[in-house]
Amino acid sequence: MNVVKLGKKGQVSIPKAVLDALHLEGERWLIVDTTDDGAIVLRPAGVAPIELYDDARIAAFLEEDELTPDLAARVEAALAALRRG
Repeated sequence: MNVVKLGKKGQVSIPKAVLDALHLEGERWLIVDTTDDGAIVLRPAGVAPIELYDDARIAAFLEEDELTPDLAARVEAALAALRRG
């Protein structure tokens, strides 16, 4: 167990042994949460890139989602077979 001191400005330094154990390095974003029993929980925050889609990209997605006539017929045949039991 490690003991840390809360600074005057509310800052806490995480001990190096804890950082090493969790493979965390400086300048990393963390999520801070609390529990009902008063514990403070820190978790690494995941940062994912954001892609904005224009109308052409959305149209491409929709086109990829469409069933080909052959695949639609195969799906219908499989559903009919399941209904027959």
